[in-house]
Amino acid sequence: MQFDQFLQYLISGLTSGSIYALIALGFTLIHNSTQLINFAQGEFVMLGGLIAVSLYSAVGLPLVVAVLLSVIIVTIIGIVFERTAIRPLKNTSVITLIIVTVGASILMKNIAMILWGRDAQALPTFSGDKPIQFLGASVTPQAIWVILVTIATVVLLQLFYKRTIIGKAMKACAINPSAARLMGINTSSIVMLSFALSAGFGAMAGVLITPISMTSYSVGGFLGLKGFAGAVLGGLDNPVGAVVGGITLGILESLSIGFIDSGYKDAIAFLILLMVLFIRPSGILGARVREKV
Repeated sequence: MQFDQFLQYLISGLTSGSIYALIALGFTLIHNSTQLINFAQGEFVMLGGLIAVSLYSAVGLPLVVAVLLSVIIVTIIGIVFERTAIRPLKNTSVITLIIVTVGASILMKNIAMILWGRDAQALPTFSGDKPIQFLGASVTPQAIWVILVTIATVVLLQLFYKRTIIGKAMKACAINPSAARLMGINTSSIVMLSFALSAGFGAMAGVLITPISMTSYSVGGFLGLKGFAGAVLGGLDNPVGAVVGGITLGILESLSIGFIDSGYKDAIAFLILLMVLFIRPSGILGARVREKV
């Protein structure tokens, strides 16, 4: 394989890996605050893309307004989901709550199929289609948007954790929820905020990927599993680890096309997931570190 081909696969992997990283962040945020795996996370991605398509194509809003409004709407859906489906059952077992998220995923998927149909929907790219040449590889403007937005999201999230009282409260809840509650932190509000941020990150991933690969009512389950594999690879209790895991997964998938066969691309995610669960269940960066907040 020549260098320009390798670079092309690497850029493609970074693009898909950035999407997986945003979805993995959603899994991590909710797991840290509730110890729950939210299997409806992929549906937030699906809703983000489809709502943006409707706001742009049917309502006629400018693209940037449609994208931002879609993220806000899905964030509100995340809050409503936590309030109506998770909070009333907070004293039940985690397994029960996981089953609830699976049921919510099926419900959202079927509602989306009724509202938007089975056909794939598309959004225009954010800033044109003309590829940029870089060391022999081609980079589309939308891929640059995906990577830059993911970097900005991770940086802002770290600043939120380190520089704000609410962010420190979220970290305290993730490290020791009981101690955080005794210190006067409103853990119920933290859980609601975790669902809001998780839904927002999922919607952001959905609107970023739609101009590249289109979207439909059925994409949520597939992308959700990829994001979950990335979160497990990096560490479910570590947001930075989730980002590293998602990007690593995307790059490995892309390189597998060049070195093995494109038919094995999707199997790579689940093979990695099984290997990590057998060898290091806490993930690459999943070791919990005691921190003073």
